[in-house]
Amino acid sequence: MELNRRFTPLSLLLLSINGMIGSAWLFAPLYAAKIAGSAAIIAWLIGGFATALVALTFAELSVLLPVAGGTAQIPQLSHGTLTSFTLSWVAWLSALTMAPIEVQAVLQYASTYFSSLTHQVDGVPLLTHVGLCWATVLMLALCVINIASFKGLIRFNFVLFIFKVIVIILTIVMLIKVNFHPANFSGITDTIHSLTGWKAILAAVASGGIAFAFTGFKHGVELAGEAKKYAVAIPIAIVGSVLCCLVLYMGLQFAFIGALKPSALEHGWQHLTFVGDVGPFAGLAAGLGLIWLLKLLYVDAAISPLGAGLIYVTSTARILYAMSQIGYVPAALSKLNKQQLPVWAIMTNFSVGMFLFLPLPGWQAMVSFLVSAMVISYAIGPIALVCLRLQLPNQKRHFRLPFSNVICLLAFYFCNLLSYWTGWETVYKLAIALGIGFIFFIGAYLRGKLKASALGFKAAGWIIPYLCGLTLISYLGVFGGKNIITFGWDFLIIAIFSVIILYLAVISRSKNTEKEFAAYIIN
Repeated sequence: MELNRRFTPLSLLLLSINGMIGSAWLFAPLYAAKIAGSAAIIAWLIGGFATALVALTFAELSVLLPVAGGTAQIPQLSHGTLTSFTLSWVAWLSALTMAPIEVQAVLQYASTYFSSLTHQVDGVPLLTHVGLCWATVLMLALCVINIASFKGLIRFNFVLFIFKVIVIILTIVMLIKVNFHPANFSGITDTIHSLTGWKAILAAVASGGIAFAFTGFKHGVELAGEAKKYAVAIPIAIVGSVLCCLVLYMGLQFAFIGALKPSALEHGWQHLTFVGDVGPFAGLAAGLGLIWLLKLLYVDAAISPLGAGLIYVTSTARILYAMSQIGYVPAALSKLNKQQLPVWAIMTNFSVGMFLFLPLPGWQAMVSFLVSAMVISYAIGPIALVCLRLQLPNQKRHFRLPFSNVICLLAFYFCNLLSYWTGWETVYKLAIALGIGFIFFIGAYLRGKLKASALGFKAAGWIIPYLCGLTLISYLGVFGGKNIITFGWDFLIIAIFSVIILYLAVISRSKNTEKEFAAYIIN
């Protein structure tokens, strides 16, 4: 039984935007400002530009190969089983983290009124036993909505989208109208004229929630196998969602910085605190006497993250569905119910997702791990696009990216920079997670689920040097590492590293013929 093509261009775009507008807008402006000060505005531009480049590569790929769980299927075709497993495992882990992140955000906001939900440990709000119980209830509710009704999911998503966008626009307009201090932006010039300032800006992109804020564009990739009018729907969903959300995020950051009272910055941006710090926009609204906006924000503090979590439950199940079809995980996970929904994949994600509250306590810790994992899964976009241009030179492309080689190199470079900027503390945890993944891969091979002839060891000749190289550079770098590779030189080293790895990935690509692609391509 195959998944149905049921998402219209509009519904796929709204799903992507709704999945992107989650807890990021509630927390990222605060965390980004704490790290980069008023220059957080620049960090948003960098994050949006980098994500747009990556999104463009996936737009062409997903129109050419409109399959469910594209993160697993595309590398399978371009580089074989071992590469596909590695990247789909990373993508699944990062997407799996999203629903717990959004639930964490809801409970963190709610703890302002219900203090039993969280407690402070070293200044970080962590869930209590009561909070974990509510986290279980909310996670389960997201799964039930996904399984119950497809039409209900689409209608619910539309209502959530309208409400969330209206609240964001109202927040921007009211903060600027009621209390705006242009002097708060005076430090931008000093920041961009110093190496320390740029280091802070880049750290804000990776660890301040900015890169995390744009992760929703991958919904269009994972749901491509269910898109109607896919040649229009997929590019609009993937690229359009990034551009729409960049405008909203820039407005929020601008309003947030301007609404801060100068007295709140007397001890520096890194010590920024105010009433309601657990929910920064709610704290600002309360301090400005905007009680009606405060109440609206607390309602939206539950709706925005849960809406994003709902969409991630949808798309993450498609990654696991694709992994099951290929043979990486048990075949039962690709079974569909009467409505052609992967119910067992959804429930498996719920079970595993609950464990992530333990090793990754707190919103920011979860975000850093997710970004590091997610950008590695992004890397297959630019790599596979170059490879498939060579493998399928005569194939008609309904969406064709201009200057693809240049854009692919820049996109791959940005992926590696983002991973590096998350810092050593995050990268080494990801390395451990990858090690666990390879145990599952070996298990699948020993069970006879993977053919030795299709493993693609030669085609995967770039993946081990790539992952080991990223880990080593992070360990030696300035973002939580040994500071042996100093700031500035790390840009050059990662650029050279990116060129070498991209070259290795292209020359080691699979030698599949057009006949082997035929089952995946819709003319």
